[in-house]
Amino acid sequence: MAELAERSGVPAATIKYYLREGVLGPVDGVIRTSRNMAWYPPEFVERIQLVKRLQEERYWPLRLIRDLMRSSPEEVARVIEVEDRILTRAVEANDSTRMSRTRARETYDLPRDVLDRLEAIGVLTPTSRGYDRDDVAIIEAISRFRAGGYEQSLGFTVYDTLRYRDAMAALVVEEVTTLVTRVATQVDADRALEIIQSADGPLRDLIGAMHSKMLLAEIARRRAG
Repeated sequence: MAELAERSGVPAATIKYYLREGVLGPVDGVIRTSRNMAWYPPEFVERIQLVKRLQEERYWPLRLIRDLMRSSPEEVARVIEVEDRILTRAVEANDSTRMSRTRARETYDLPRDVLDRLEAIGVLTPTSRGYDRDDVAIIEAISRFRAGGYEQSLGFTVYDTLRYRDAMAALVVEEVTTLVTRVATQVDADRALEIIQSADGPLRDLIGAMHSKMLLAEIARRRAG
C-alpha cells in the first residue's frame, strides 16, 4: 500500500477508501499475503490517478465512477476522450465565430449596463475576443424579449435569466452523465462525437417545444382552479 501511494501520488487513506467503495474496478489481480499485506497489480497506479482526476478535475460522483470502472476501466478512458474532443471542437468553433462587445451592443441594441449585469451573474461568459455563439444567442433572445414588451418597468430584469439557469443546472449534469457515458461506451469516439453533435439542434427544439407546452398547461390549470 505504501508503494502504491508513493507511485500514484495519492494518500494511502484515500486509496483504501477507493477500495472500500469499489471504484478501482476489478480487483482480481490483488494478492493478499496477510491481514495487513497485499500486492497490487501495476495498472492500479493508473486507475487510482484516473479516479482522483475524475473527482478533482471533472467532478464526477463516485457512484458513476464505480459503475463504469466495475464494467470496464477502458470505458472510462473512452468517455474522457469523447468529452475532451467535444470541448476541443466547441472551443475551436466558438473562437472562429466570436462577436466583440461593441458589435453585440450595436447589432442587438442592448445597453452596456445590461450586458455588464449578464456577465456579472455568469449568464454571459465572454473572453478578451468577445462573445461565443451561445452568448450571442442569449443576447439576441433578450433583445427580442425587450422588443416584445418584457421591460424593466414591468419588473422584468436580466436576473430573471437565473431562474432558467438554476432550473437547468441539475438537468444538464444528468444529461451529460447519461448521454456521454451511454454513447461513448457503446461506439467509437468518432461516432460518439457525431451522435452527440447531431443532437444540438433537435435538443434546442425539444426543450423549446416542451417549455411552451408546459407553460400553456400551467396557465390552463390555474384558470381551471
